[in-house]
Formats: sequence, C-alpha cells, structure tokens
Amino acid sequence: MHQSKKNDGDSNVDKPPGGISLLERVTPLARQINCLDLERIAEVCITNIPSLVGVRFASLFILDETNNILHLYKHNHPFLINKIVSLNQNPPTPMVMAVRSKELILVGDIDTHKKPMIRKSQRAFSRNYKTKNCAIVPLICQNRVVGVLNLADKIRGDHFSSGDIALIELFSQLCGASIGNIKLFEKIQRQATTDGLTGLVNHKTFYEILERELWRSRRYGGQISLIMVDIDNLKRINDTYGHRAGDKVIRQISRKITECIRQIDIAARYGGDEFAIILPNTSLSKATIAARRMVETVANSPTTWHKEQIVLSISVGLGQYDAEAHPEDITSGADQALYKAKQAGKNTLRIFEATKKK
Repeated sequence: MHQSKKNDGDSNVDKPPGGISLLERVTPLARQINCLDLERIAEVCITNIPSLVGVRFASLFILDETNNILHLYKHNHPFLINKIVSLNQNPPTPMVMAVRSKELILVGDIDTHKKPMIRKSQRAFSRNYKTKNCAIVPLICQNRVVGVLNLADKIRGDHFSSGDIALIELFSQLCGASIGNIKLFEKIQRQATTDGLTGLVNHKTFYEILERELWRSRRYGGQISLIMVDIDNLKRINDTYGHRAGDKVIRQISRKITECIRQIDIAARYGGDEFAIILPNTSLSKATIAARRMVETVANSPTTWHKEQIVLSISVGLGQYDAEAHPEDITSGADQALYKAKQAGKNTLRIFEATKKK
C-alpha cells in the first residue's frame, strides 16, 4: 500500500487550491516569462510568483552593471522601500550578498539569522512586515546576475517549504534567462545604432534622426540647426603617436562635444574624424554659442599619450535650415562652412549662409 504524504508545509504545492494542478499553474507563467517584455516578466514576479509560494510582498530589482547599482523596477509594497541599492556599500546588505554570492538567501527569522548576519541598521523597514521571513533571489543568466527578486511575509507558516524553494529556484532561472535576453537584445540594438568607439549615434542613425526632426518641424513648425565638427590634424596624430592615440583623441573630443550640448540635441560620429550635431528647434545664434563653446573647450583640453602632451583643436561649420530642406542639402551646407573653417586656419568656426529662394 502507498503511504499518504504528511502535511509538512508543502500543501500549496501538493494540493493547490481550486483543484488546478501545480503544472497547470506553472506552465502558462513559464510561457509568459519567455519573452522580451520586461513589464510582463515583472508582473509575473510581483503578482503570480508570490501567490504560488504564499507570500504577501515582492520587489524586483534590475542590475545596472555599468554603475554597479540595483534599480527597483516593480513592487507591491504599500510602504516605503529602497529604490536604489549600491553594490559597493559596506557592510553589504543581504541583497548585495546575494548578488555577490549568486546564491539564494532564505531567511527564517531576520532577527536571529546568522549566515549572512543581518545588522539592525540593515532592517530599517522590518517593522512593516507581519513575519520575519524572506527570500532574496538573485536572477542569473549565463553566470551573470541580471537582477534580484525579493519575496517577504509568508502568509502561512514561518518558513519556506521544499516545494516553495523548488518553485522559487525554477522561476529565478526562467526570469534570469529572459531578463538576460532582454539586456542582450538591447545591447545588439544599441550596437546597430551607435558608434562603437564613442558611443554616439552612427552615420546611418544620424540621417534617420535628421529625417524625423525635419518631419517634426514640418508638422509643428520651427527650424533645425546643424553643427559639423572636424578634428584638426588627426592624421598627423595617428602618424606620430599611432592609431590608439588617435582613438583616444576621438573619444575625448566626442565627450567634450556632448558636454557642450543639451540633452535634446543629438551628436553623431559622422565619419572617421568628423562629427555632426542636430539641434532641434534652435536658432542660429544659440547654435553658434554652442559651437563656439565646443571650439574653446577642445582647445583648452589637451590630452596626453605616454606622458607627452598633445594639443587638440577642431574646425566647425554650422547653419540653420527650414523644415523643407533636404537632409543632404543640410549636411552639404554645414560641410561647406566647415571647409571654410579649415581654410581659415583651423581651430575656428564658420557659418553657412543659405541662399534665400526668390
């Protein structure tokens, strides 16, 4: 005869409510998670997974690897929780420990938990919870942490059952893989639209944005200013110091250009040593101020290569164009002004004066 199973806290797994089997509940959620829609994945994390394992609260954090920060993406807490968690903090919080160890941390009693030790200063929000248990779940893709899911306040019982843990680990793998795929997809998209050396938009994307801004100007009115920038003497720098030094110069000048423009302006790497900046709905006088600032900023920011100083300068051409202008006419006009700046001795700017139609 078969022995009956004991009720060991796995009731929500072995005997799901409503007569629906666990497989019937898990399978559609797994399908939902298998997507490139972060909002959809987050909804499963915050609504469905807590329901499956019997907890009240959940929060999903996404890892910003560049800045080493976890950003709160979605949660269901009715009270205040941290929106940003730095991975550099010391002593590390349990969430930081989970990211560093890449291991699930299960806490039965946050007051007495020893491994890892959770200090009182790290439990600022513990009074908001009815119970003292939680699960801190690193979400991993290809052995890299992409986020953290926190589950807290067990509704029944004071611990996570073996069935709960199995579900948590299953969904952590599914969510980690999907979030990792989203990050990879976004990276590929960025690579398709940006220049690998400078991070600015590339030549193809520049023309797409210019077309879009012209359409916007035709519809809503306004004019566009365009600035073309050429690095002075880059060939000589490459010949003297090598192409790695030349790449450093390109990167530095690209940063100086972006420092001189607004967030709504679009800077592109137009060619090898040439940049183009679209300034939507900007007067020629204001564009000239920005262009002059670029010339001065670059001239005052020499770079060094193997302890040798390299003086930098740029030549700039700019113009203002109405909504009926053609993209090639716009770049051609600014290029003509840039050529005049080069002829004038470099480290300067010239303005393209469009011939008015009769």
